[in-house]
Amino acid sequence: MDKNLILFCNALSISNKAAVAIIEFFSDYKSLMENIDQIKEIKGLDKRISERILKNRDFDLKSYMERVYSLGAQTTFIGDEDYPINLNYIEDPPLMLYYLGNLQKDDMYGISMVGSRKCTSYGAWACKEIARDLSRNGIPIISGLAYGIDKISHETSLENKNRTIGVIGNGIDVIYPKTHRDLYERVSRNGAVVSEYPLGTTPKNYNFPYRNRIISGIGQGVVVVEAMKKSGTLITANYALDQGKDVFAIPGNINSFYSLGTNALIREGAKIVTEVDDILEDIICPREIKDSEEIIIKLEDPIENDIINILLNTPCTSDIISDQLGIAVEDINATLTKLEMRGYVTEEMGGIFYPIVRKE
Repeated sequence: MDKNLILFCNALSISNKAAVAIIEFFSDYKSLMENIDQIKEIKGLDKRISERILKNRDFDLKSYMERVYSLGAQTTFIGDEDYPINLNYIEDPPLMLYYLGNLQKDDMYGISMVGSRKCTSYGAWACKEIARDLSRNGIPIISGLAYGIDKISHETSLENKNRTIGVIGNGIDVIYPKTHRDLYERVSRNGAVVSEYPLGTTPKNYNFPYRNRIISGIGQGVVVVEAMKKSGTLITANYALDQGKDVFAIPGNINSFYSLGTNALIREGAKIVTEVDDILEDIICPREIKDSEEIIIKLEDPIENDIINILLNTPCTSDIISDQLGIAVEDINATLTKLEMRGYVTEEMGGIFYPIVRKE
């Protein structure tokens, strides 16, 4: 996809769905500018969007990016090396992201922690306990930089010198809530603040449920600490389920409104969490990935070694491995099955294979 065309659509607040239609029709930014009057020919495109594009035909992308860089922010586009790997495999992935700080490959092993903005003292305590223990295991903590559970998750991660990522529902240049300015800065220095929304986007209510697919999508699972029966937290949990992620829930007081959502998730099949080991036994720990580098040199089959090295660099599907090695996909699948049976790899959502420590 042409990055300038993606950037142009994003800067004009054009939705992902509409942007994809525009990209498929024009293919690149130059073609759009040379044939901009054809925008009205795109089937199903809202008239208001075509009018917005025509009105902004002289939009200055260079000046816009200078504003982005003046903030100390960067951009990444789907397919880029620094684009969060797991987002490539979710439904409706963001075509681009703005971020302060840095994005790393190990973010794919992160755990999202979400819950009520008005959490109880019990919820705050439970959140601190789990976030602390995840941090001590080197697992990045992902949340939404809001009040309550989000704030506690980020702060606990920072207190334990762990990496944390905040996904926001407004422009990267807008701090919301305003009292979180210091937290924004600390998160960006020790991880990343991420947004798919263009500069100047204010925190509208409908932005937050949509951004939740990114909160659940970056890592490998979601921990729900406290949630009411109908809440944005449960929207995040539902996104996680749709994305094939592990969903964990901390049980709560049956008399508390803030536990109705979490207890319902447990009833419906989410894994109950009473200690961090309940999570660790179901996820991949980045420290184990690093340890596995010592194991792969013991593998006698050169193809197995090649596969493991590819997965250590970037977990991916068997099709991608087949393309990189020039080996038939059925042979790759057969080798992956052997590696999985011996405890070297595991297959997760979307047919993506991850390297793991061999379980003797």
